[in-house]
Amino acid sequence: MQRPALQAIWSPHRTSSDWEAADATFIRSSSGGGRWQYGHSLPDSFVLPVGSIKLKIKLTDFGHLGFFPEQQENWLWIAGQIRDAGRPINVLNLFAYTGGSTLAAAGAGAAVCHLDSAKGVVAWARENAALSGLAGRPVRWIVEDVLKFVRRERRRKRRYDAIILDPPSFGRGSKGEVWKIERDLPVLLHDCRSLLSDRPLFVLLTGHSPGLTPLVLHNLLADMLAGHPGHIAMGEMTLTESGSGRRFPNGSYARWEEKSSP
Repeated sequence: MQRPALQAIWSPHRTSSDWEAADATFIRSSSGGGRWQYGHSLPDSFVLPVGSIKLKIKLTDFGHLGFFPEQQENWLWIAGQIRDAGRPINVLNLFAYTGGSTLAAAGAGAAVCHLDSAKGVVAWARENAALSGLAGRPVRWIVEDVLKFVRRERRRKRRYDAIILDPPSFGRGSKGEVWKIERDLPVLLHDCRSLLSDRPLFVLLTGHSPGLTPLVLHNLLADMLAGHPGHIAMGEMTLTESGSGRRFPNGSYARWEEKSSP
């Protein structure tokens, strides 16, 4: 697959003939959408094994494939945190998309609440759970606006040992609610703090928005977790180019965990 990447302004490693041989190329339009141009006939969808899980891949009208490969390191980290906890863990996954983090947590033994505002995306995540042999795990599948849901959970006094957030720059809730990251993310993190259990295990915050650097995410988590003993690690999410070994930036992460780093 060939897709545009605005940050890749360096010289390409592969030859022009390699790029021309792509099965499909996404052509972005000036309006923000785009279309796929096919070099070969492809099925409507196919299944991709990613570590211990399986994901349904589909070429969408906005250029996505249904998963973010740069999140794989975070999925391994999530599973390791849960397995090492030595106790039952209840996870809240917000902006959960097609469920990579949900499956990593559920596969490691956690109970998960999976939330996204798009009904079709939540259905896609449930398909991925079935493909991965995790359909019977304790997962709540929720279609809802994130701020409304978090505030309702707070009123219900529900508590979670771990929270995962991968917010978009802009979005709309299940009933048309508008999400703007600069305005709403600090408010959401403040509300999420009240959902943490007496002994939180971790909070993972990732982002792909321009300007949402690792340090910005670190500072947001530091505000959210003030008073909780723990450690925050931060960095860039990257993909490694085959052949050259060059790393391509694909967003930022910050991870708070209950134990201090060694």
